[in-house]
Amino acid sequence: MPENPSPQTLSKDLQEIYSRRFQGNLEYRNRVWQTLTEDFFSQWIGPADRVLDLGCGYCQFINHIACGEKYGMDLNPSASDHAAKNVALLEQDCSTRWPFDDNFLDAVFTSNFFEHLPTKGALENTLREAIRCLKPGGKLIAMGPNIRYLAAHYWDFFDHHLALSDRSLVEVLQKTGFSVLENIPRFLPYTMVSSREYPAIFLRIYLRSRLAWMLFGKQFLIIATKPDRR
Repeated sequence: MPENPSPQTLSKDLQEIYSRRFQGNLEYRNRVWQTLTEDFFSQWIGPADRVLDLGCGYCQFINHIACGEKYGMDLNPSASDHAAKNVALLEQDCSTRWPFDDNFLDAVFTSNFFEHLPTKGALENTLREAIRCLKPGGKLIAMGPNIRYLAAHYWDFFDHHLALSDRSLVEVLQKTGFSVLENIPRFLPYTMVSSREYPAIFLRIYLRSRLAWMLFGKQFLIIATKPDRR
């Protein structure tokens, strides 16, 4: 890949990498995300909320979450093949200005995305756009691999660029103006790539057991909010 690839080159690379990586288990991933949204993430999302899925990939979160207005942002052109009809897709670099007014969104969700950004500056710019576009009291829900528990496997994916832990992400969230409501260093296991497919009931039981998170969780979950400064 060139040192400074064009958006078109990035889009093509992403399409090729993810098509190869996730082919064969898309149906299982959809079932997993349906359970995650209904049984867990829905507690932070209201039925009338405007929600952005940042780095939406194959749209498994935004398709399933119940909310008022749905947006997805990703450079991968394959996202449009998987987005539901009520999802508005934005194919752009997330570190550039987002096409939303200030205080427009109620929630920004992102999963396994920040580690793919090319630089810390890109991450910081992305978070500044998120806090600009969120309403006061709006939430950023971020999940991702925690390098503190994945030293042996974090770099197994060629498109991982940033080494992030729950602690380092909390620091940059606070730097960009967010207040952190909850920091869970261990949440879900690392990856569904080349992993065994389990019945949905197993995931429902897992989500209700924080002891299981401490034993098997390798991904952080951080809930942050845009402060109301009135």
